[in-house]
Amino acid sequence: MRRAASLGLLLAFLTAACGGGSGGGARRAAPRLDDVLHLNQVQLLGTHNSYHVEPPPSLDGALRLVDPELTTRVQYTHPPLSVQLDRQGVRSVELDVYADPAGGRYVDRAGLRLVGQDSTSKDPALRQPGFKVMHTQDIDFQSVCPLFVDCLKQLQAWSTAHPKHAPLVVLVEAVDEPLPDVGPINPGFVVPIPIGTPELDALDAEVRTVFTPDQMITPDAVRGAHPTLEDAVLHGGWPTLRQARGKVVFALIDKHDPYVAGHPSLQGRAMFVTSEPGQPEAAFVVRDNPTGIGPQIADLVKRGYLVRTRADEDTVEARSNSTARRNTAITSGAQVVSTDYPVPDKRFGPYVVQLPGGTPARCDPVNGPPGCRPTDVESGS
Repeated sequence: MRRAASLGLLLAFLTAACGGGSGGGARRAAPRLDDVLHLNQVQLLGTHNSYHVEPPPSLDGALRLVDPELTTRVQYTHPPLSVQLDRQGVRSVELDVYADPAGGRYVDRAGLRLVGQDSTSKDPALRQPGFKVMHTQDIDFQSVCPLFVDCLKQLQAWSTAHPKHAPLVVLVEAVDEPLPDVGPINPGFVVPIPIGTPELDALDAEVRTVFTPDQMITPDAVRGAHPTLEDAVLHGGWPTLRQARGKVVFALIDKHDPYVAGHPSLQGRAMFVTSEPGQPEAAFVVRDNPTGIGPQIADLVKRGYLVRTRADEDTVEARSNSTARRNTAITSGAQVVSTDYPVPDKRFGPYVVQLPGGTPARCDPVNGPPGCRPTDVESGS
């Protein structure tokens, strides 16, 4: 941390501890460190595949046809996004999107056809043009918000109703992977539309139909007058918590090259994108498995990058109540710690992921200022 920033944090902390220098009367409540704590000094609890609803048992056969272990790996269900934000202390969500510019591409559910059920979805959202939100076409498709724009509207409505919330980080994964050929009984799985620069332009446009510029923290806003986005984040370019409150950060997972094409340092883009240190657009880094690399993640955090990691994966930790990966994820300082279990799943046991202090967000344990309390970021009320 630069000397000036450190002095500013110390001054704010001393001012809070001394009641702001006011004389007489009751001591004032210590103010939040909003003007000196920056977005990259905040750690948030997030959910992985935040839209996901576990497939019904009737689809077990289709899941096993594609992958014998898939039925166990997708045994988790999230409630509506507003419930996650209101009741589970979540401040980051992840949405997987499939391109569907004409609408109706994912109405037929081949997995249901395999078991003799009606395979045509009755959800009118699937007939509308626009990106669709689901885990895997045809076999693991249930979603709390099948239409991407509807997911965004739910997030925007919640954000507007809670204008002082810690910044939300919305992770978007653009998916275009076909299902494997399953041999002579291939049910005719839908082949997703390949996602390149035109599709990502359309994705940006959908984000902007819901969120206005003043509701988002964009790469342009962070880069400012710096020559590159990476230079900005390495030299204090992230906004303060006061500037970030009530706003949303969008980050695209994968699809780096087509998203950056024609947009050096993400100029004009709505979202950050997964990048590696040394790239001009590097600001958001993914290190999904923190096991054995906690110090590496901490180093990235200290340097100024935003890092996403995952506390658990494929229901493994929940089934065994193994907390080692979870603890490493949290102590690494990664600003976004994603989980499938912000609340326990009673089928598996007590495994749960919550930030120390019990708040939706807290001061980052690696680069947050000494004496900063979780409630300085958000109380959760």
